Order: sequence, then structure tokens, then C-alpha cells
Amino acid sequence: MRAPIRVGIAEDHAITRYALVRHIGMQDDMVVAGEAGNGAEAVQLARSVEMDVLVLDLMMPGTGALDVVRTILARAPRLALLVFTNFPGERYALNVLRLGASGFLSKQCQPDEITLAIRTLAQGRRYVRGEVAELLATQAAGTALRPPHEMLTRREFQLMLHFARGESSAEIARKLSLSPNSVSTYRSTLLKKMEVKTASELTHYALVHGLLD
Repeated sequence: MRAPIRVGIAEDHAITRYALVRHIGMQDDMVVAGEAGNGAEAVQLARSVEMDVLVLDLMMPGTGALDVVRTILARAPRLALLVFTNFPGERYALNVLRLGASGFLSKQCQPDEITLAIRTLAQGRRYVRGEVAELLATQAAGTALRPPHEMLTRREFQLMLHFARGESSAEIARKLSLSPNSVSTYRSTLLKKMEVKTASELTHYALVHGLLD
């Protein structure tokens, strides 16, 4: 018999979390592995509990949305992360997928769709639909119209957000377990790829494109 899919639930609204736990608990092939009610608890859950899929509310108290995604995947890079949110896909979907999330789903979905998404992620595949699928299709159609940040690697995008928030090279090196020389090299590469000259210009770009919380 195949082991059940271990699912974590990170959601700050108690009623929504309760409904998710009950719905997932009713599935024969799933088990709720743990719960979290804010960003810090979600990070701790990902670090301390064995899970196959983590269903993550994008906006929870305590930590910025992109910071939570980035930190969780740094702690548990093999974890399949399903972002579950009321926020518009055109603003956040490509950014969280670029950071390594495996799926993006609106809270307006039907109950059966979230279990379908969980099963899809547990099989090692991505799950997106509707406007997010259209965004990805548009992105794949050609690179000429894509903004510079969408041309970055996952690691470069991660570093860009740190620089855009005004963090020093030493701070970034410590947080990401990189050498200062590596961070300096990334900085030079980023400035060139983003066609800017200073970290302040990176900050302006990130704010204009809605990349910072």
C-alpha cells in the first residue's frame, strides 16, 4: 500500500485552516502532518516536520510573503510548496514560482481542486491554472517582452531581492551561507543583467514591479 501524502497547512485564519485540515483529513491518500498560523511557524514547520506538500497562505502575520517562500525553500529545498492565496496571480505568481514554489492556487477554487493540486505536486509536477497558466504561456512564447528580472536564475533573483532591500553584502553572505566574494560577484552580474548601476536602482526597479512586500 502506498504511503499517504504528508500535507502541512500554513494559514493564519483559524476557520480556513480548520476547513483545510478537515477536507484533507477526509482524503484516503492524505494525512495532515502539521499546522502553522503565521510565517515564523510555517518556517519552523518546514524545518522540523517531514512533509511532501506544504499548503501556504501567501500573506500571514510576522514575515513578508516572498521572504517566507524563500526561507522555507532554503530550509527544505525538496518540499513541494503550494501557494494558496486571495492575492492576484499577475502580481505574485511568477515571483513565487521563480523562487521555487511548485504551485499557485486561488482561494476561490473548489475544494476538490486543492486536493488535485496537492496530488499533482506530490507527483513532482507543477500546478497552475487560469490566469497564472496564461502568464506562464506568455512567458514561454518569447523572451523579448519579458522584464529583466524574469531572465534571472532562481539564485540571482533571490540575491536581487536582498540587494533591493538594502542589505549589505556581509548580511547577505551570512543569511545565504555564501562567501563575501561570491556575493560581490553576484552583485556585479546582477547590475549588468538588470542594466542598472547601483543597488538603489535595483530597489526602485523592485518597487515598480511589485517584487518587494
